[in-house]
Formats: sequence, structure tokens, C-alpha cells
Amino acid sequence: MGLSLLLLSFFTFVELNCENLFDTRHDSLKNDTEFLPTSAHHWTPYRYWRKLNRIGQEIVSCGMLDTLAVMPDMVALTEVENDSVLVDLTRRSLLRQAGYEYVMTDSPDERGIDVALLWSPFAFRLINHHSIRIVPPKGFRPTRDILYVSGEVISGDTLHVFVVHAPSRSGGERATRPYRQRVTARLAEAVDSVRRTSLHARILVAGDFNDYSGDASLKTLLDHGLTEISQGAKGTHGAKGTYRWHGRWDSLDHIFCCEAWASRLATCRINDAPFLLEEDTKYGGMKPRRNYQGPKYLDGFSDHLPLVAVFRL
Repeated sequence: MGLSLLLLSFFTFVELNCENLFDTRHDSLKNDTEFLPTSAHHWTPYRYWRKLNRIGQEIVSCGMLDTLAVMPDMVALTEVENDSVLVDLTRRSLLRQAGYEYVMTDSPDERGIDVALLWSPFAFRLINHHSIRIVPPKGFRPTRDILYVSGEVISGDTLHVFVVHAPSRSGGERATRPYRQRVTARLAEAVDSVRRTSLHARILVAGDFNDYSGDASLKTLLDHGLTEISQGAKGTHGAKGTYRWHGRWDSLDHIFCCEAWASRLATCRINDAPFLLEEDTKYGGMKPRRNYQGPKYLDGFSDHLPLVAVFRL
């Protein structure tokens, strides 16, 4: 079988938290002052464009052959600020030759953080998309919308994709737990709604859930017939999770799918390419090469590593 036919037999899906991918312009309707040229972070155009190309390099490295010629077919992104950032990422960074199309949310998150889905037009044809608003519990700030996208993959199947960025644990895990459970409960309702329309729907769910495998919020998705294909995923250079906190590897990022697509899974791994890692001088070992530590600029990539799932079509 020729290389082109072989590649058409697989579908590569990536999930990545970009770690504060903001532009350098102030949005008067959002609290984005932390990432401006005049802020303590000194978020200058130079640093912004460097970050865009860093994220581009990270996405390229998730492809089957690690080149612009063979890119991931679909990429779910969290922590991206707005449409102008996605235009710059897909049209003006080193990703511009990939020809990615995208849709994203326009959430009520106070900082302006949103989620997005990129795809190759050679691998996916958009049919529909919309945002799913989460009503916050009393006393909580608004969070990110869930992004829903449907389209046709090259096998002819219709694929339904949900991209999630659940509320953080800021303020304490126990205190914020009900909010994350509300997000996954709303997500489960949306999944059930798709299945009522199409009993054997092909479904992918991915994002930063700010919870770990086994936590109550994620059990909700398992109870609604989804399989966590990313559970136990590891890297090839020592990463045992997508995120490292106080020397401990674990995953806040997850990929779930329906049984039909779980049966097609060829592999699910963490992309821990050496250039995405740095030495953890405090706890030993390696950790993700992040872009900022507080206001200190580290000229890195992200504090999360990408998840890469490859499916047989």
C-alpha cells in the first residue's frame, strides 16, 4: 500500500491546552490585562508571535511523520483568547501551510478564554457547530462554553466532537467540584441528545477537565456510555501524564469516545518530545516546558503536554 493510501486509513486527533494563548490587544469587555505589553508579564508582540510558532511546532510534532506534510487531522485547543488568535495561528504562523480550518466559542469567561477545534479540510467536512452555555452555580463566575462540532470524516462517517475546558480548582478542589460536575452533566445531556437523533453516532469528547481519571465529574461521562481512551496514556520520554504538579505526573486532559470509535483506536499517547520538556530542578526528573511561571517569562510552550489519539478508519 502506498504511503498516501496508508495515511488515509488513519485519523489523528490531538488535544492541547495552550497555556494562555492571548493576543497583545486589550479587550474592554474582558479581564485580559495580565497579557498586555504594559503588564507584569510584558506580553509583547515578539513574545506573542514566538508563542504562536511554538504552539505550531508542538502541533506539527504530533503528526504521524512529524512534518508539515503529514499533519494531525484534527486538533482540539483550550486556553485560546479569540478569533484573531486563531487567524494568526492558522494563517500566519508556521502552521499556515497546513490549511487548517477552525471554529471556536465566544464564552462569557471573564478573562476571555475560549476553546477551538482545528481540522484539515482533506480529512473532515464541517456540517454543523454551536456553543453550549453553562449556567454557573450561585456565587461562581461564568466559565467556558462547550464547543460542539459535527462533520463527515473521509470514511463517510459523521463524527460528533465536543471540546471542553472545565472550571479550574482555584479556590479549592472540594469547593469547585460541583461546578465541574455541572459541566460534565450538561455535556452528558448533549451527548444523549446526539444519540437520540442517531443511535450509533460516532462521538469524540476532549479537553482540559481540571479533574483526574476516577474523579466524580469524569465518572458521569463513563455512566453515559463513553470510554476514556486516554486513561493511562504515557509519553516515550518519561511523561506519565499531561501535567506535572509538585513533582507528580497526572492528566487533567482527557479524550473520551463512543464504543465504536474506541474499537478503532490504534494508539493514544502523550507527546513528550524532548523539546517540550525541561529539567525539574526542584523535584527531579522532567516537566513540561511552560511559557510562564507566574510573571516570569520562560520562553517555553505550555504547562500541558498534548494528547495524541490515532484511529483506524
